[in-house]
Amino acid sequence: MKPCIALTKGRIEKQFLEFFQSLSYDVEPLINKGRKLRVETDQFSFVFAKGVDVTTYVEYGIADLGIVGEDILIEHQPDVFNLFPLPFGHCRMALATEVGKEWPERKRRIASTFTNITKEYFRQKGESVDIVKLEGSVELAPILGLADGIVDIVETGTTLKENGLVIKDEFLEFSARCIANRSSLKIKRDVLTPVIESFQKGVAVK
Repeated sequence: MKPCIALTKGRIEKQFLEFFQSLSYDVEPLINKGRKLRVETDQFSFVFAKGVDVTTYVEYGIADLGIVGEDILIEHQPDVFNLFPLPFGHCRMALATEVGKEWPERKRRIASTFTNITKEYFRQKGESVDIVKLEGSVELAPILGLADGIVDIVETGTTLKENGLVIKDEFLEFSARCIANRSSLKIKRDVLTPVIESFQKGVAVK
């Protein structure tokens, strides 16, 4: 029985395929998949999904393993086994505001996709804020007057700069993680162990 791996589409997908290829696995069917969201190779079955959906597929046993950003795990707390960090997908969480704008003394409004992380960040600072949940392009919120600042993932900071935002604080460094379905680790142990060990060797080399 082939292991099923759920991959986060986009940046992490691309970085995983480079890592996967470095372990001498065949990535050609994955690179040339077109718009397919499910791909079969000689050794694996792959599912391509958004990060939070990757954790859902793994949690419910549709996929045995998943490759997902650690930010998703911290924000959503899925019931999966968090195996180990991978040598890619590095980023950090940041609080940002408009350049030149004074941080208001009143109760602040913060826009973020990561509402739980945002809430915990300000709780630890002893501050009460109003949190506005957005699903994308949170950089617009301060520009359009919806929020005083944002909490979002930052990799290079280029997007923030291009939209007139500046980082006030950085916290929580992340990487991509390899996760597993709890039952699969027991039921498919003989199949999954060689894959997991090959990933771990690749991590050690990196």
